[in-house]
Amino acid sequence: MILYIKRMNQVYCIIIFHEHLNYQPINDSFIRPTHPPFQLFSFSFCSSSSSSSSSSMDSASPHEDSVEEVFVHTSSLTEQLLQQNSILLRRSGPNNTSQVAIIGSNACPIESLDYELIENDLFSQNWRSRGKAHKYKYVILKWTFCLLIGFLVAAIGFFNNLAVENIAGFKLVSVSNLMDSERYWAALCFFAGSNLVLVLFASAITSFISPAAGGSGIPEVKAYLNGVDAPNIFSIKTLIVKILGSITAVSSSLHVGKAGSMVHIGACVAYIFGQGGSRKYQLTCDWLRYFKNDRDRRDLVTIGAGAGIAAAFRAPVGGLLFALESLSSWWRSALIWRTFFTTAVVAVVLRLLIGICNNGKCGLFGKGGLIMYDVTNDTLTYHLADLPPVILLGITGGILGSLYNFLMLKVLRVYSFINEKGRVHKLILASIISILISVTYYILPWIASCRPCQSTSDSTCASTNRFRQFQCPKNYYNDLASLFFNTNDDAIRNLFSTGTNDFYHPLSMFLFFISSYIFGILSYGVVAPFGLFVPIILTGATYGRLVAILLGSHSTLDHGLVAILGSSSFLGGTMRITVSVCVIILELTNNLLLLPLVMLVLLISKTVADSFNGNIYDMISQLKGLPYLEGHAEPYMRQLTVSDVVSGPLRVCNGVEKVGNIVHMLKTTGHHAFPVINEPPFSPCPVLYGLILRSHLLVVLKKKEYYLQNCELSEKNNVLRFKAGEFDKRGSGKSDSIDDLEFSNEEMEMFVDLHPFTNTSPYTVVETMSLAKALILFREVGLRHLLVVPKSSDRAPVVGILTRHDFMPEHILGLHPFLVRSKWKRLRWRKSTVTKYFRSFVVWLATQ
Repeated sequence: MILYIKRMNQVYCIIIFHEHLNYQPINDSFIRPTHPPFQLFSFSFCSSSSSSSSSSMDSASPHEDSVEEVFVHTSSLTEQLLQQNSILLRRSGPNNTSQVAIIGSNACPIESLDYELIENDLFSQNWRSRGKAHKYKYVILKWTFCLLIGFLVAAIGFFNNLAVENIAGFKLVSVSNLMDSERYWAALCFFAGSNLVLVLFASAITSFISPAAGGSGIPEVKAYLNGVDAPNIFSIKTLIVKILGSITAVSSSLHVGKAGSMVHIGACVAYIFGQGGSRKYQLTCDWLRYFKNDRDRRDLVTIGAGAGIAAAFRAPVGGLLFALESLSSWWRSALIWRTFFTTAVVAVVLRLLIGICNNGKCGLFGKGGLIMYDVTNDTLTYHLADLPPVILLGITGGILGSLYNFLMLKVLRVYSFINEKGRVHKLILASIISILISVTYYILPWIASCRPCQSTSDSTCASTNRFRQFQCPKNYYNDLASLFFNTNDDAIRNLFSTGTNDFYHPLSMFLFFISSYIFGILSYGVVAPFGLFVPIILTGATYGRLVAILLGSHSTLDHGLVAILGSSSFLGGTMRITVSVCVIILELTNNLLLLPLVMLVLLISKTVADSFNGNIYDMISQLKGLPYLEGHAEPYMRQLTVSDVVSGPLRVCNGVEKVGNIVHMLKTTGHHAFPVINEPPFSPCPVLYGLILRSHLLVVLKKKEYYLQNCELSEKNNVLRFKAGEFDKRGSGKSDSIDDLEFSNEEMEMFVDLHPFTNTSPYTVVETMSLAKALILFREVGLRHLLVVPKSSDRAPVVGILTRHDFMPEHILGLHPFLVRSKWKRLRWRKSTVTKYFRSFVVWLATQ
């Protein structure tokens, strides 16, 4: 059979001789087809390397993007096989998200996590040897780890708050002293210089020590809990840089917060407990290895992330719900109990530590309390007539939130281009943003007018955590400086305060809202550890205050209450979180009267914002290239079967395999699992025995005394040479390599019995199953590999392997571009639609 293939202005003549396929360039374009399946032939391309076993995120080389036409001149046999003389064939599309992702500010290779339980002879023997004492020890350890995670995360959260308040407080007090002595240029230089030093420190330790610590870390934690593993995101080095970097970045007057960083910090602390000790430093115990698997580590990371939010906002129930609603892809009731216990421990420990500050031993931290923004007021009331302003607040918050996400995505793309140029460019970018914000913060308050203190007590007006005198005379304050020259927490506390309707001028609110909105977007792309929660709360509170001032007598709502509703609407518009944000807001403010209104604005703002774009964390995950699997299947997946996305040829192992073949397979592929096939004389016909992991093959190859001289089954006692702990999953980024092993020629000719180490019950699907159905199984069970078996029994026992990459829309639509129109589309406003309605609105205004 002769195939003439056209691709990229070159023609290749492919000649098939029985089982082998060779091609030679003739003139202008084309390459090999991938459909129909080539399980009928064995290929040997003289100018290309062997193909991967499946289109997998763990494969060694990405696919190319092309659409090809093959003109076939066939014999009668070929006509029976292809049933057409001219067919349109597609190669696999590029994997833009599965090979490499942006972790922090660097590109890193990523892998999938495997939550499947490995069942083999060694596993069965290990579990049979465990008694009740081991089971009780495992349960006690889980709850002990929860207690320790809660204590450590609470201590870190308290330390972060203490450090930020004292560092930022010292800086702001020094600036105030310089302003009081009318040394205005010195005040500007000190303010900008100290901010620059703090930003450069945070950016430098992130860029040079641990790039994975950059940003909030919530997209990485969310991706990890979805089954995506990236190197060093939970290492001790990342934890230390995250703590120090978030303290200095938040203290530097960047428009950032520490809540998002606390999620990552809590996840790091929890993950370290799941490492099972350290072989490098000889800190290992047999009982610690119970947690050396992806399932228990996933639970610990979920618990730690919830504890991080609880420590950041002193909101234990909010932390639990945030982990459930926003982060976790798998949840069960037992995990709820453990997370709730951990967040309760966080609340108790925080209460004890904050109590120490009541004696004035915490410097500028103040006395503090468990409720961050206590606005309890039994006299607050609202009526049915106040609902229209609240609805307006929700609609506007959704529009502003979606615009915020859109602009941030554009800015992050520009920042990514700059950061790719090297560490020096990262520091230069951080310096420019820091100086720009510092100068703006210093200049804008001069525009605001001085306002007389509303209280007879001078200490109330000019206290550190309330209002700033800035350039104003005694007993006067600058309302704009009171927001710019305070920590974000104190600024939010000022805006949330009730009974302060006349404390802020509309121009000051407008200027602070615009600057807060813009600087929140510009600050987030700086290479340093910080979060988005607090800046969004502050921006929303300012927007709420501004709306309340503009409404004037048309609303009887207290301006502090409207500020809280503004924060809720802006959170709903950007993060699209409802239940957990509602509870966090209530725990922050200690005011249950807000519950109905907060629920209303959250629902409205989320609904409006969803009609424009997605939530901010999903958009950042896509920008970083993290292959997140959604919980629903796209409609076009029901038009495809699993065989439509599986490509070959497939690499398999025999039940008893030659060492040389295993070594060659491991060196020439990057796959992390291989099907094991039993062939005669071990079975009457080829049979799928199971699946063996790459890491397990490496462990077996290390034990050279297990090698066999002949191709035969090993004795059962030979399995006792191995300990179950040798097959435990090591931590993120830690794995053995085949290049570290050396073999003699004699050893390469020996054999290894793989039966005792093969997972004999891997999940399988038939090749005719719809891709949508396979996706639900893959995601809900938490698989890394899903075997595809043939419909008929007269073919090879396994067709291919499905991995996370095969379910990614980029890969599927690259294979089948005609399905793009079948992609799930949200009910969203398009640019043309928005332009049309805006033009009509302008025309209507002009005619009035």
